[in-house]
Amino acid sequence: MKKLDLFEEGQQEIAAMAKVLAHPARIAILQFLASTPTCISGDISDFLPLSRTTVSQHLKELKSAGLIQGEVEGLKIKYCLKKKGIEKLRKMFDDLLTQITPEEEKNCS
Repeated sequence: MKKLDLFEEGQQEIAAMAKVLAHPARIAILQFLASTPTCISGDISDFLPLSRTTVSQHLKELKSAGLIQGEVEGLKIKYCLKKKGIEKLRKMFDDLLTQITPEEEKNCS
């Protein structure tokens, strides 16, 4: 039995998503895709200070997490945010923050 198995499924899911978001390059990619009115066809590394290989690795992580989608279009891949994945992420973190927000500030000293 792994120690992770001792935690609830929802806790594991939030932790896994937090791990995906824990790299600033992935945040930058999500922000870039969100700021673009259409799906990006071509090399996202042209827009970010990262190598193609590095961008590719980060795109793979974001895609595996269900936050972006990539469709092959000829020799290029067309990337955009995945609406359902982003909505799930938002709900997941909204619910967590609602659960852990105290009613009032406590004095622990």
